[in-house]
Formats: sequence, structure tokens, C-alpha cells
Amino acid sequence: MSRTEAPPLPEPLRVPVADSHTHLDMQDGTVEEGLARAAAVNVTTVIQVGCDVKGSRWAAETAAAHPSVHAAVALHPNEAPRIVHGDPDGWSRQGTREGGGSAALHEALAEIDALAALDHVRGVGETGLDCFRTGPEGMAAQEESFRAHIEIAKRHGKALVIHDREAHADVLRILADAGAPERTVFHCYSGDADMARICADAGYFMSFAGNMTFKNAQPLRDALAVAPTELVLVETDAPFLTPAPYRGRPNAPYLIPVTLRAMAAVKGLDEDTLASAVADNTARAFDY
Repeated sequence: MSRTEAPPLPEPLRVPVADSHTHLDMQDGTVEEGLARAAAVNVTTVIQVGCDVKGSRWAAETAAAHPSVHAAVALHPNEAPRIVHGDPDGWSRQGTREGGGSAALHEALAEIDALAALDHVRGVGETGLDCFRTGPEGMAAQEESFRAHIEIAKRHGKALVIHDREAHADVLRILADAGAPERTVFHCYSGDADMARICADAGYFMSFAGNMTFKNAQPLRDALAVAPTELVLVETDAPFLTPAPYRGRPNAPYLIPVTLRAMAAVKGLDEDTLASAVADNTARAFDY
């Protein structure tokens, strides 16, 4: 089996659900093909997430063109330091870039702010902190960007979509300090059960991705087990984090049923019950 070959379509869900976080612009095929495959297994809504100004514009345009797509717009935590300090390696698929300093960051944030005002943009994100890819020299830019996104989300009444990689304590600290928006979503939840209890107490949504099916992901399954069902979402983060048994092959929204069934087993719920809850939760989180 080729690692580049798309996994087969799973058995359709009986209850329609949403993929709360995907990157259609990074997946093979057209948007229409991706949405049709998803709809064939009853994944009827997707949240298309931007990671930079160009991707956020594309997310907003795609949501405007497709009723089943809602957009979230942001500068990814790793994008902020690249704007400020430059990107000599061309990591972000935009080629090598010179640093533009804080003026360039403010200019990019102003564009995100303008996109966030659009009606079909339902979220501000993915934003947050990433201590995995960005070293200490970039963390000030990340935090400045994160705080600006929190303010944008609150001003426009949009959901805040958080990317938290190896930065749990700092993300929670900044949310508490700045005051989290009314609807806050931890995308690709990566904390443990103790953090899930903290998020639950704060009313934060926790979105689980295909990595909760991985053999070494028991802490994620423990977190899911204690997360209140009314705060749980499901996502692909496609084309990344393809669920087992297809790990390493391309991910897409049509694989949501694989992850949702694994989640239902962890929570001791039948798949229809969890699918109904997740569908309601996603609509509530993103106010559609």
C-alpha cells in the first residue's frame, strides 16, 4: 500500500457532523471533490482554517463560495515570528523572506482583523503558541500576535481557535490574563486529563484529531474520557494527523468517521449519540 495513496471511504455516519478544523488548500484535488467525498460519509460542514494572510483570504473566499464551508482566519503562531524576523528557510511555503519587524506584523494583523469582520468568517485562528518550531527569540512575537487575535475575536464576536504545541501553561495563562472570548476552541487538543478539567471549568471546547487513535496517545484518550461531551469537537487537521490504521497517508475531511468512532469508544457512547453532540457543539462553537 503506497504511503501517498488516499485511504478508502469509511462507512458513512448516520448523523451528519462537521470537521471543525481542516486545510482544504493543502489537500489534493479540488475543493468541490473534497466536499463531495466528505458529504458522501455525512461530514456535511467543514471549518477551513487560514494560517497566514494569503491562506486566510483564501479561506474567506472559499467559505463565501460554498455554503458547507465556514472560515477561520489568523496568523499561525509560527507565522508571526517569520513576519517579524524573516524566514530564511522558506518553511512557510512562501519562499525565503526578510524580516519586516513589528510594523509588518501589525500590517498583517490589520488584514486579519478586516477578514474577521466578514459574516462567513466564523472563527479567529489558528492562533496561540508553539514552542516546538519557534525558539525563544520568536516567542515575544508569538505572544503579541496571540493577544492581538484574542482581542480581534472578542471585538467581532467570533470563536477563538487555539494552536497549542508544547505551550499549555503559557496558553492558559494568557487566556486568563487577556480574558478568553465567549467561545474558545483548543484545536487538535494536546493536553492531558488534568488540563482537560481546567479547560472544562473555563468552558473551552476541546477538538480531537486523528492522533487520538495513535498507539502512544493514551494521555489524549484519558483527556477525552474526562472532557464533558458538550465541549467535545472532532477534526481532521487534514492533510495532517491521519487516524489509524491510515497513519502516514493523506488525511481529508471524509476520514472524520474513523476518528469519531474511536472517540465514541473512549467515551463509552454509541456513535450516533456522540455525532449528534459533536454536530451541536460545533454549530454552537462557531455560531452557525
